[in-house]
Amino acid sequence: MSWNKPLAVIGTRGSQLALWQSNFIAGELRKLHPGLQVELKIIKTSGDRFQEQALSNIGKGAFTKEIQEALLAGEVDVAVHSLKDLPTAAPLGLRVWANPPRFDPRDAWIGRDGLDYEQLGSSPVVATGALRRSAQVKHRFPHAVIEPLRGNVDTRLRKFAEGRMHGMFLAAAGLTRLGLTEHITARLDPKIFLPAPGQGALAIEGRDDATTGSLLAPLDDPGTRAQVTAERAFLSTLEGGCQVPIAALATTVGDDLVLDGLVADLTGHTLLREQLRGPARAAFALGEHLAETLKSRGADQILKQLKTTT
Repeated sequence: MSWNKPLAVIGTRGSQLALWQSNFIAGELRKLHPGLQVELKIIKTSGDRFQEQALSNIGKGAFTKEIQEALLAGEVDVAVHSLKDLPTAAPLGLRVWANPPRFDPRDAWIGRDGLDYEQLGSSPVVATGALRRSAQVKHRFPHAVIEPLRGNVDTRLRKFAEGRMHGMFLAAAGLTRLGLTEHITARLDPKIFLPAPGQGALAIEGRDDATTGSLLAPLDDPGTRAQVTAERAFLSTLEGGCQVPIAALATTVGDDLVLDGLVADLTGHTLLREQLRGPARAAFALGEHLAETLKSRGADQILKQLKTTT
C-alpha cells in the first residue's frame, strides 16, 4: 500500500532545533513524494514545560511522549525526534521507520574565551545537564564543579554567556544544523569524550502500518541505522536512560561496526569502557554483547546502585 493522502502532518517540538529538523524532513518528503503537502504541528512536551527540572527527574520520554500520543491519536502522521531523546522501547502501534544520514555525533566543547577542554584547571566549573557528560568530566577532573544547565540551544548559549562557567557542552550536530558553529571551541574526539547513544541521528517515527511505511521508509540510511541499532541495543541491554551515565558510539569500518561503550557512576570515580568489533548485519547482537561485557566487569553493580539511589 502507498500513502494516498494529499497531506502529511509532522508533530514537532517548538524549539529552533526541532523546527529545523522537522522542516528538513518535510523538504525530503516533498522531494520523495511529488505533490505531497507537508505541514508542521507544534506540540509542547514535558521536557519543554519543566525546563528547571533535571531530565533524570522527569523520566523517560521527556521530549517525545506527547508527540507519540498525538501519533497514536491520529492528530499527526510523522514525528521527527533527535534519536538520543527517544526511549529504546517503542509504544505499541508505533515504529521508527527511518534513520536518515547521521550528522556529526561528537560533543562540542564551548570554552570561555576559547579555553580548551584539556587545559581546564584543577577545579573547573563546567555547565551541563547530562549525567553522561558530568561523569566523564569528573573522571578527568575529579574536583570539577558541575553547573546544571538545561534549555534549548539558544537558551543554554545565553545562560553560558551570562554566567561564569569555564565551559559547557552541546551536541555538535545541533550547532551545525542551526548555523552556530562559531561558538565551538573544539569538537571532542570520542576517544577523549564519548557521546550519547544515537547522538547526531534523527528518528522518523510513525504508526506501524504499511501506508505510513511507504511514506517514511525511503528516508532510511542503512549505514546510519546499523550504527544506531548497535548503540541503542547497548543502551537497552543496560536498561539505561537519562538517569544513568551511559555513552556509546559505533563507527563503520568496511562491512563491520566498531562499537565503543561506557558506563560510569554519578561521581565519575568508576568509569568502565570497552570496545568491540563485529559485522554490521549483526548490529543489535554487537550492542548486546558489549553491554554484557561491561556488566561482567562491574557495570551491573553500578546500575544496581543507581537504581537504589534514584
